[in-house]
Amino acid sequence: MELSIKLPDLSEGKKLHVSDDVFGKAFNESLVHQVLTAYMAGARAGTKAQKTRAEVSGGGIKPWRQKGTGRARAGSIRSPLWRTGGKTFAAVPRDFTQKVNRKMYEGAMRVIWSELARQDRLLLLDEFTVSQPKTRELVKKLESLKLGNVLIVHENIDRNILLAARNLYDVQLCTPDSVSPANLIAFDHVLLTVGALKKIEERLKS
Repeated sequence: MELSIKLPDLSEGKKLHVSDDVFGKAFNESLVHQVLTAYMAGARAGTKAQKTRAEVSGGGIKPWRQKGTGRARAGSIRSPLWRTGGKTFAAVPRDFTQKVNRKMYEGAMRVIWSELARQDRLLLLDEFTVSQPKTRELVKKLESLKLGNVLIVHENIDRNILLAARNLYDVQLCTPDSVSPANLIAFDHVLLTVGALKKIEERLKS
């Protein structure tokens, strides 16, 4: 499979041959859905917690005798019926992670990269830099490429591009090692440098 490279002057460059094993896979919706669901579930904190009547402090003695007071019988001031009592069905910390085999994850990443290439949502540049850490410079560069909502995958994120992109809510930076399925499908386009592409190929080649 071949992808066209844009040169720094935004003109079309040469064709780059890429692995069909990474960028030529057929779309597999069920695999992508399973891996993406597992990835997003793993990001959940699951730290909600409440106390049962056994965990609430106090309540070690019967508040009043069983009969003769005219009041309803009560065995503990920490009953769930009381204002300061424990929770009946208390929430406990949960682990939402789902097991996904490494081959399944890598297979889903290949499918997503292939679909991005088929839909012309993948833009390959020989290099991508900004001369100074200015947001307006990065915006102008992206506008010249007709890109708005974009994920930039760069093999070497320097200080200039990091500072220029941090205030743009529709632009995200990541390295080939940190790119995820959620990142790839969340943006309209993916801008990829040649160096990053080679690292991705090395990582996903079977």
